[in-house]
Amino acid sequence: LGLVGSYLSPTGIEKSSDYQVTLHLDRPEIAVPEHLFQFPALMLNHRTFEGDFLKAPHGPGPFTLELYREGEVVKMKRREDFWMQGVDGQPLPYVDGIELIDMGAEYSAQIAALKSGDIDILNMSDGAPAATIYQALKDDPKVEIIGFPTARVKVMRMRADIKPYDDNRVRMALKLCQNREKILKLAHFDQGVLGHDTHISPAHPAFCDKPVPKYDTERAKQLLREAGYPNGLDIKIAVISDQSDAVRTAEVLKEDCAPAGFRLTIDTMPASKYWEQWTEVDLGITQWAHRPLGTMVLGLGYIGDADGNPVPWNETRWVDAEFDKLFAQASGTYDVDDRREIMCKLETIQMERGSIGIPFWMNFWSIHAKKFRGVPPSPTDHWLFQESWLES
Repeated sequence: LGLVGSYLSPTGIEKSSDYQVTLHLDRPEIAVPEHLFQFPALMLNHRTFEGDFLKAPHGPGPFTLELYREGEVVKMKRREDFWMQGVDGQPLPYVDGIELIDMGAEYSAQIAALKSGDIDILNMSDGAPAATIYQALKDDPKVEIIGFPTARVKVMRMRADIKPYDDNRVRMALKLCQNREKILKLAHFDQGVLGHDTHISPAHPAFCDKPVPKYDTERAKQLLREAGYPNGLDIKIAVISDQSDAVRTAEVLKEDCAPAGFRLTIDTMPASKYWEQWTEVDLGITQWAHRPLGTMVLGLGYIGDADGNPVPWNETRWVDAEFDKLFAQASGTYDVDDRREIMCKLETIQMERGSIGIPFWMNFWSIHAKKFRGVPPSPTDHWLFQESWLES
């Protein structure tokens, strides 16, 4: 709803034939195909679905669900009547089945299982320490690693509706304390691209390249004085304890913001506790997944609704009328060069007035056994296994 609700209503969906619908949009929107490919947009059988997918797991995918035990295992079986065909008309999928094993949050056990051949692929989503796993497996001859830049990111986000972050001078001061090169090197093994405090990535097609802001504690100290904090400021940052890159980012920030007058306390907590309050903490580090278009994440996290109130995933509560107007223009601009001109303005506003710090964008890797073939790399870590197979 957060993605499509601003431009598509239920009355705007027309059944135009037995196998086709026509969407009548309230405004132009370039991201419709990507929105409909999002993981919450499951296509299910309307004749059998009554609200619980596990009771009626009837969809058009290549596998059928045989067993689901939460926290333990999921088993899926090859679908005999799958609608796609492979090479030379061969029926898909190729593999007979897939078993997903929940091995907990301790990734050392998963790394050991992949190295020993007990499993064929690692799931790298949901906050997995991708760079740490990459370092542990990059030299293993039995493992294939496919790397690529992404729009995955750990966002330092500040609640712009409460003190002290309701003052843009404080927000800018903290952003200036990001020693980006140091953070990338120590938190993510230098495996990424430097960021510049706007949630539009170099991996996005309409990205507007801008100079990366410099680490400048003198300017940050001056901004704190101007904001009424001549003796500095005590602040606390919430981070997920098992996201080692987030914890390391906070540790580097604590050290490097001290000369500016920030006295930073790091509040580590389990992921379950963080996600219970992720929109409520005044300062935190939130992981955002890759999305293929820059406008998609801006619409989820950085605009206001029709009444000017923050949209549900706007965790910082920052709303800027000029930003919202330009966002609507960008979302309806098909030509990528024309859209980039608008993105340049959006990036500038978010850098100068926004509520986030982005020290770096994360590289990502598809990591699997070499015998597991035909595995398409995905920056969103979507597992599309209909054309995958195992070498004997």
